[in-house]
Amino acid sequence: MPVEGGSSSGSASAARHPKQKRKAHSLSIRRTNSTEERPPGIQRGDMLEGQDSKLPLSLRNNLLDLFGQIEREFENLYIENLELRREIDSLNERLTGDGQTIEGGDPTKGALKTKASHSTSQLSQKLKTTYKASTSKIVSSFKATTGSRALCQLLKEYVGHRDGIWDLSVTRTQPVVLGTASADHSALLWSIETGKCLLRYAGHAGSVNSIKFHPTEQMALTASGDQTAHIWRYMVQLPAPQPPPDVSAPCDDDQDSSDREEGEVDGEGPCEVPTVRVATATLKSHQGVVIAADWLVGGRQVVTASWDRAANLYEVETSELVHTLTGHDQELTHCCTHPTQRLVVTSSRDTTFRLWDFRDPSIHSVNVFQGHTDTVTSAVFTVGDNVVSGSDDRTVKVWDLKNMRSPIATIRTDSAVNRISVSANQRIIALPHDNRQVRLFDISGVRLARLPRSNRMGHRRMVCCTAWNEENQSCNLFTCGFDRQAIGWNINIPALLQEK
Repeated sequence: MPVEGGSSSGSASAARHPKQKRKAHSLSIRRTNSTEERPPGIQRGDMLEGQDSKLPLSLRNNLLDLFGQIEREFENLYIENLELRREIDSLNERLTGDGQTIEGGDPTKGALKTKASHSTSQLSQKLKTTYKASTSKIVSSFKATTGSRALCQLLKEYVGHRDGIWDLSVTRTQPVVLGTASADHSALLWSIETGKCLLRYAGHAGSVNSIKFHPTEQMALTASGDQTAHIWRYMVQLPAPQPPPDVSAPCDDDQDSSDREEGEVDGEGPCEVPTVRVATATLKSHQGVVIAADWLVGGRQVVTASWDRAANLYEVETSELVHTLTGHDQELTHCCTHPTQRLVVTSSRDTTFRLWDFRDPSIHSVNVFQGHTDTVTSAVFTVGDNVVSGSDDRTVKVWDLKNMRSPIATIRTDSAVNRISVSANQRIIALPHDNRQVRLFDISGVRLARLPRSNRMGHRRMVCCTAWNEENQSCNLFTCGFDRQAIGWNINIPALLQEK
């Protein structure tokens, strides 16, 4: 073929040559397995013969393979598009025959929208029907009989700690206040009615894991991660009561349970309050974290439980160690004393809890309760001859002190159980869970209710402990959790038992 301007054409060809080499190198990396059929005897080189090109034959073969693949892809897409068009036309004809209106100017979009809306409506209705049928039996056992009578009413939220709250307790003497023990190294005393912080104890150098009040005097007992337990005195002045908030909700499971965003709770902590920094007595004998402590009946002795696998019995007046209670194979998790007798129960990670009897000064017997398969997080006495134990194995067991071989009732739950409490008058068990729920059962294991947990009330993280207050005519339940707040609830016991 004649070429005009041979010299300039030669220089242009030379300039294009490096680019052609780079393209040939990039194309040679991609190998194909083309199955395109060709007439017998005709090779790719023959098909390209007669075409004016400076490309090597192997490179031209690769290009033809690639272009062939692209052409087949476009052909497949074109055929598929034609099939879709035919289906759309068919649907439009059927919808027009049924008398349905096609929305908008594009009949294709209108038909598709009508069909999708119809299918979505059917699916939505089916899901609603299935959900209502599957939950109706569960919800029915927790609804109040009348809408005006709420089983659980939010009393007050107690916000001020800067870390999770492990334990809480209510004083047994006047003035009645709430005490909370927190991982922020402090214990706070609160006005139950107003939610105002009254006093701070800041004498510990570690997390405050437990708080219990003296049965007759204004003294508190706290256990800490600093391997000590402290006894300290307090004096508080209650503020004037405020009108109760108009916030109530029935204890049922069909409430809006959308969760508030986790994070810090509202409020910057308590304002300037009196602070106690020096303990009246410091109990030092443990070699590990002191996880719990409690007063023996009469208040002259205290018992402490530690991660060093031992429980210690101390004299309050002298702070002297009286007995070391050993026998658990792993760390202790809790200890509790009987309200009227010299009995102590200790729970442990070794899946057991032990009953220690100090009624006879010369004999200190011990009984081991085996029945759980995981850590026993707490074991508490009831007013009668029962012990209630909770565990990480998601069960709560009720035991008879006169027959300790097997539990008389077993409550199975869907989450690990933390520090439980039992009301003295009605013997109702309050179960705090890792999944932020708080459930109420009677002593025979019958489920009574679940505290509300919605976007307006309830804990946002693990619930660590519960405590009852039945000193006045109403019955209050207090809960605390790792969301840094404690919550007070007013429980309508007559309505709760009537629902049972």
